Amino acid sequence: MVTSPGPETMQLHRIVHSGDGPYCLMVHGALASRSYWNENLDALRAICRPVIVELWGHGRSPSPLDEHLYTPEGYIEQFEAIRVELGADQWFTIGQSMGAALTLAYGLAHPARILAQVVTNSASSFSDPEVWVMRNTDLVRPLAERVRVNGVGDLRDSWVNPSRSKRIAEATRSIMAAEFDEHTAEGVARSFEHTNRTTALGPDRLAAVSRPTLLTVGVDETRFLPLVERARAIPGLIVTEIEASHAVNAQNPAQWNEATVRFLTEHAPTVQG
Repeated sequence: MVTSPGPETMQLHRIVHSGDGPYCLMVHGALASRSYWNENLDALRAICRPVIVELWGHGRSPSPLDEHLYTPEGYIEQFEAIRVELGADQWFTIGQSMGAALTLAYGLAHPARILAQVVTNSASSFSDPEVWVMRNTDLVRPLAERVRVNGVGDLRDSWVNPSRSKRIAEATRSIMAAEFDEHTAEGVARSFEHTNRTTALGPDRLAAVSRPTLLTVGVDETRFLPLVERARAIPGLIVTEIEASHAVNAQNPAQWNEATVRFLTEHAPTVQG
């Protein structure tokens, strides 16, 4: 396992795990952290080498002042730099919630680099862009101001904090709770303001997705279900329903691991004899 340089480099913190097969970029959503994927790593390492990235201001990633870095375009630049650093010609991507919007945007920018991609429940990806901007103005920006005034700890018991879900294994919740203390107020606030606001892809961009895509749907998050039809604008999209809510892969790792490993294996590069 290899970890990234320290925060002073202004690079996203990442952990490169050992495994068999291509690298796999893995990006969590708002207020999560590196240990969000703990229940998935063993299964994934059998078919790929997980590269776990933490968002700006989350976990061990720094909190830069440059607003561009928080935009999807800024993240695309970071992801591509990581790929080049690893020497990977192609890789898988997996994104959760806001992280799914970022990995989809990366795949649109660099389709030739994507073997296949997996996304989970992600209103930030599949909402109507105008509706999403309004939601950001009405709901998310006030959260950003709340964080700036009261600190990240003020959101520890909020619905937006994935580690409060009792459907996630207790050991993982405990680790994520400790990593929650690493988040910075400025980094989280800027993520709400500059990342979340600009992530909705819209039907034209979804229709332009050209790489094999699996959407693992946590069917217990009923507010997300109407967006599944919007997601079907992705050509050839595979949809797998899983008994879970928003944190699909962490709440039902057995079903999610099975579906994801099967899908990625189907799209792994053929080894030439």
